[in-house]
Amino acid sequence: MMRGLRYLTLSIALLLAVTPAFAGKTSPRPGPAEPGAAVRQHDQALLAFQRDLVSVLAPRADAMPLLAAALLARPLQAPPKTSSFHALIVRAAQADGAGPAVNWVRLADCDAKADACPNGAALTQLQAQAPDNAAVWLVKLGDDTRNMKSDAVRADLARAAAASSYDDYAGTSLKALADSVGVLPPPASVLQPANAAGAAGVQLVLVYGLASAQPQPSLPLVAKLCENAGSDASIKADCLKLGKLLEWGSSPLARSLGLHLREVLAADPVQQDDARHARVNLIWQVQSFARLLDRAQSDPRVAQQLLALARHGGTEMSVLLAALRDNGIATDAPLGWKPHAAG
Repeated sequence: MMRGLRYLTLSIALLLAVTPAFAGKTSPRPGPAEPGAAVRQHDQALLAFQRDLVSVLAPRADAMPLLAAALLARPLQAPPKTSSFHALIVRAAQADGAGPAVNWVRLADCDAKADACPNGAALTQLQAQAPDNAAVWLVKLGDDTRNMKSDAVRADLARAAAASSYDDYAGTSLKALADSVGVLPPPASVLQPANAAGAAGVQLVLVYGLASAQPQPSLPLVAKLCENAGSDASIKADCLKLGKLLEWGSSPLARSLGLHLREVLAADPVQQDDARHARVNLIWQVQSFARLLDRAQSDPRVAQQLLALARHGGTEMSVLLAALRDNGIATDAPLGWKPHAAG
């Protein structure tokens, strides 16, 4: 593995490792002393609550509540056919006011075992709905790489580099969920005494945990393509242009790749050093936000604040940075701070 790609892999691994304990899950994990049976009982209660939320949201006709219902339904086992992730995300895509954020989530409506991911129809619609979003072309780049279409891959890179933004629509999913999870109060069975945030804490787990499962382009694949450019000046130029765009992208992972591309491809050592420093700050920001989410489980004020930020909309990065600022947490790492030293 090339030196730069190894650093990118480490950077992404660090970012993933410090996401909150409930990221990608639908329930906070109790402490190690809690019996396994109690853990399972709580998880089952939370999934039952999700089913109830889906049943209330599913009759809606507008896109955003249906998007929230689809995200809530996605982890459920054997839901009713009309309330499945597939049925709900298809209805959301057909609803009035449906935008690219719905088709982005629809990318995951596919059969990975049959090697049929991402959802081809959703990807085609995204190219028409959001042709100026680099994230769309990076998803297509991954799909074309899988299908060994080398000319298409090169064209995808050029389209991504020429785009005006990068957005994986996690902010839209956060808002849809935050606007919807309050339609029912959490039952007593999902309120844990150790988590003083109460109902807001449960809603926070659902909102940030489910939104963390957004589809993502294969960013290490993009890094490898750029690092293997060799003497091809046009590929290197597109990669540098893409990197600048990604540095201001919607997600920490996109920003991480953008900084990585500048670090390994920029000719100016000053720019390389600046990218390394910015990446340390990025990891600090993600780790600080993870600690804030953890703190929110015992602090109703912080829980309500983070839910309000999600309802306000924006991007994953804008929500993260606003949360740090609102809680007096510096966005720059302390002098001499090292990512591996964070606790």
